[in-house]
Amino acid sequence: MEKFRNSSILILVILGVWEISVRLTHTPRYILPPPSRIFQTILFESPLLLRHSFYTLLEMISGFFLAFVTGSLIAFLMFRYPAVESAFYPVIIGSQSVPVFAIAPLLVLWFGYGLSSKIVMTALIVFFPITVNTLEGLKSADPDVVKLFRLLGAGEYKILLKVRIPGALPFIFTGSKIGISVSTIGAVIGEWVGAKYGLGYLMLHANAQLRVDIIFAAIFYLTFMGVGLFGLVTLIEKLSMPWKRR
Repeated sequence: MEKFRNSSILILVILGVWEISVRLTHTPRYILPPPSRIFQTILFESPLLLRHSFYTLLEMISGFFLAFVTGSLIAFLMFRYPAVESAFYPVIIGSQSVPVFAIAPLLVLWFGYGLSSKIVMTALIVFFPITVNTLEGLKSADPDVVKLFRLLGAGEYKILLKVRIPGALPFIFTGSKIGISVSTIGAVIGEWVGAKYGLGYLMLHANAQLRVDIIFAAIFYLTFMGVGLFGLVTLIEKLSMPWKRR
């Protein structure tokens, strides 16, 4: 609660300094609008912003689930089979050095201007933290506990369910929280390259019309969606690991 209060105070101070500075320097609104103007845009342009937010949110959630399922499966295969890890791990690490803008036009070419290319783009960005954290979590199981289960006659499947997955949950949720936070990047970049709807598409058109207030309003919506989804994953984490709360 104290962190929330301190953050709120900091945000209010920044907005206050921003508002005063813009008005004192008579900065044109098409360069940097004051926060009061942005809040008016958020209020009066809400139907337009909400309509485009729906598509961006759908891309974010769908891309996250695609990355979560794919990343978890590959992480398990890498953990289970060392040959798969030695083959896949360098490729996964190397993929992070490829600029996302270099991939986005190809995805639009392959999957079209619809939702599919944005979902795949989001999944590619979210995939890395989920896969790496899940793999590290599966490896982090206490070896003494694993030996004890084997002495008691438990098979690998039961050890996976009773020991490895519960022990890996903190790692999995850490990767998920990172992934859901950066999912906005994949969705918006995909919309910038080629789209018919979405907040990224709206930002491009607003920029061409010098409607900087709409750009900031879209950024506000993206931030709100990112923080909201992060909070949802955090809530699921607390419900999934009651022992951690205790």
